[in-house]
Order: sequence, then structure tokens, then C-alpha cells
Amino acid sequence: EVQLVESGGGLVQPGGSLRLSCAASGFTFGSYDMSWVRQAPGKGPEWVSGINSGGGDTYYAESVKGRFTISRDIAKNMVYLQMNSLKPEDTAVYYCHADVGLVATIPYWGQGTQVTVSS
Repeated sequence: EVQLVESGGGLVQPGGSLRLSCAASGFTFGSYDMSWVRQAPGKGPEWVSGINSGGGDTYYAESVKGRFTISRDIAKNMVYLQMNSLKPEDTAVYYCHADVGLVATIPYWGQGTQVTVSS
């Protein structure tokens, strides 16, 4: 059974930092790209960042480029999102995501972790 479990969210002041973690299980982690997606209150989902299966290529939304860093530890089946210089507009529930499958892929999501940026 594929499982993605996020952690690390919380309340932080503007300008602060948080590190989100996603623990993956139930699939060959090192064979799949991973991504982070967020959803702010009253808004639709927003793709934030992605990393390829080997970890050598990373991608960011313009809104977070230069502030967020995605990484993965294949040995530990973990994906991370280091978030620096946080802004109130980064407030959202952050989800770990992977499309898993061989012939046809199925999207999987974690339960999400709340990030609130407020003074």
C-alpha cells in the first residue's frame, strides 16, 4: 500500500523557516519523481516544487524560487522541503505527491501538513 506521510508544519513568523518532511512507503521510492503541492484557504491546489527520481533535477514555482529547496534521501525514502524567508502568502496545507505505477500511474497524496505564516 502506497503511503505518504507529511510532517514538520506549524506556525512561524514572516521571515522564518520550516522544514517539511514526507515519509514514503509501499513503492519503489527511487524510481519515481516526487513533488510538493499546497492549497491555501479558499483557493485551488498550487504546485510548489518537484524533484526527479534520482534527485539530480529540481523544479520550483516562481512564487517560491530562491526561498524553498526540495531534496530527497533515497536510502531513507524521504522527501524534504526546506522553506526559508516565509511569507504570509505561503500559508497553506502542504501535500506530498507522487504518481505511482508501471503501465498506468495513479496519483497519491499524503494527509497534508498545515503551514501558517503569521505575526
